[in-house]
Amino acid sequence: MTQTELAEHLSAHDILPTAQRLRIAAVLLASPQHLSAEQILAQLKADGARVSKATVYNTLNLFSSRGLIRPLSVDGTRAWFDSNVEAHYHFHDVEGGTLTDVAVPEVQFSRLPEPPEGMEVAGIDLVIRLRRRPCG
Repeated sequence: MTQTELAEHLSAHDILPTAQRLRIAAVLLASPQHLSAEQILAQLKADGARVSKATVYNTLNLFSSRGLIRPLSVDGTRAWFDSNVEAHYHFHDVEGGTLTDVAVPEVQFSRLPEPPEGMEVAGIDLVIRLRRRPCG
């Protein structure tokens, strides 16, 4: 996306397109991907940007609250941010740490528990953890 397209995309989500927000959006929204705040900060610094860790986290939380990105909690060690906000699930390589999207039609649930009275299911998060099979 161009800077103008990024600014319009942020504005469409009621986000004021500041210079730092545009830089963070440019990294995260460059392609469908799963990045941690630390990975985004490292990329920004490698590109010469002067941005604090707090600014990155605050911006990612703002983007999440406005539906621009999807926050993920996979293993309890760090937060991930997914630029794909469409409904989908994930494979998680526990050794390499990578996440891969799994399309909704590839998963079948035969039954879900009845939610408590007055509640409805708003969504399902599924992480399928993977590891290499032992040799031999």
